[in-house]
Amino acid sequence: MRKALLALAIGLATSSAFAAGEHGGSHSSMNDAEIDRTIRVEAGDMWFDAERLDIAPGETVKFEVTNTGNLEHEFVIGNTKAQEEHREMMQAMMGSGHGNGGHDMADGEHGGGMPSVTIAPGDTAELVWTAPANVDGLEYACNIPGHYEAGMYGNFDNKG
Repeated sequence: MRKALLALAIGLATSSAFAAGEHGGSHSSMNDAEIDRTIRVEAGDMWFDAERLDIAPGETVKFEVTNTGNLEHEFVIGNTKAQEEHREMMQAMMGSGHGNGGHDMADGEHGGGMPSVTIAPGDTAELVWTAPANVDGLEYACNIPGHYEAGMYGNFDNKG
C-alpha cells in the first residue's frame, strides 16, 4: 500500500510537467467564425459538469474545459472501445513507473488520435471538435488511472 501511494504521489508530481494544456492535432487551427457554439465543461476531482451533451452531426463545437479540482485531468473524446483501450494503456504505463501514463501528454497520442486536452489544476484548455455523422456511442472521459472508474465521463446525444 505504501508503494502504491508513493507511486501515485510521484506520478501526480511528475505529470504536471507534461501538461501541455492542449494536444491532439489540428483542432486548434479553426477560427471563431467556423465554430457553431462554445460549450463550457467543468472538471472537478472525479466528475465532469455536464454529464451529457447534445451535439448535432456536423456541428463544430469549442469546448472550454476548466479544471476546478486539485488533480490533473484530461478531456478525451472517443467511442467506448477506444476509451477503454486508452484507460488500459494509461493503467499499464502507470504500473510500470511512468507517472504520466507513459505517453507524452503533448503529442496527442490517445488511441487512434482521439481529440483530447490535458488540464492542470486551476487551468482552462480549449478543444475544437466537429461531431461525426453519428455521435451515439461517443463519450468524453478522463482516463487517468482511477478517474473514469470514479465517474469522470459523460455521453453525447445526437440532437440532430
